[in-house]
Amino acid sequence: MRVAARRTVATDVVALDLAPLDDPALPDWEPGAHVDLEVAPGTERQYSLVGTTPEGHWRIAVLREPDGRGGSAAVHDGLTVGTEVAVAGPRNHFGFDPSRPAVFVAGGIGITPIAAMIAAAERAGTPWELHYAGRTRDRMAFVDDLVAAHPDRVALAVADEHPRLDVVGLLAEPRDAVVYCCGPRGLMDAVEAAAAHWPAGSVRVERFEPAADVDAPGEPFEVELAVTGVTVTVPADRTLLEVAEEAGAFVLSSCREGTCGTCETPVLEGAVEHRDTVLSPEEQADDRSMMVCVSRARRGCPRLVLEL
Repeated sequence: MRVAARRTVATDVVALDLAPLDDPALPDWEPGAHVDLEVAPGTERQYSLVGTTPEGHWRIAVLREPDGRGGSAAVHDGLTVGTEVAVAGPRNHFGFDPSRPAVFVAGGIGITPIAAMIAAAERAGTPWELHYAGRTRDRMAFVDDLVAAHPDRVALAVADEHPRLDVVGLLAEPRDAVVYCCGPRGLMDAVEAAAAHWPAGSVRVERFEPAADVDAPGEPFEVELAVTGVTVTVPADRTLLEVAEEAGAFVLSSCREGTCGTCETPVLEGAVEHRDTVLSPEEQADDRSMMVCVSRARRGCPRLVLEL
């Protein structure tokens, strides 16, 4: 793909329109989807799709993160109009249900997948409300457009203008609605805690960063790769993905930190210690699949059987 257009949408936030090189129609995608961008040779980062332009191009928005791993800097400094870039996807683990009212909670750059959901809710006639938090208004992407278009549905919590977002008060009473949240880890943790008494499946979050326990010490365990017919041992200090690749198993992967969902693998037998931020709590409890880049056998379970 190539960068067809580029514009600044907030302080340190740039929006890029991505067009195909030979102008075929791009695949359809659902709100909440993300793509993998090769920001440097061998280095991919995941970015949510904000929307589709009138020309049919995909739009993303990227925050420059001074303390990040270099992906956002590569986007800001290297992806100018006309630049070719490898893009994979889209994939979606943050699906939107237009049949139920929506409570959107966004913090900072977490507005990117939420913006796509708002557009879909408008098209479907789905009742919705947005609670959008940020440090300063100039750092909140798309804030002016959202407020201008939907003044009755958008509530801002700008740190230097308004009181803090009262997540506990907002979610005190369960409603017939789905809560969608994306933003800093603290915000998403607070939303999940505040809505813990809501019916199962009422809260969906999209995390851009690994879980806090992703690098916690583990125990060695055995894995049978059912497709290849190989059994391997995963040491305490290595990932299942690394060991499976060395054993000759073909595993699609991208982020290698449990945030993108590319390496999701069916579990045929065994109990999993899930360390990803992709699967919902209900999906993790089912143990039907796992992200082999970070997750491991649960303590006390010496053996897993995977469809690899």
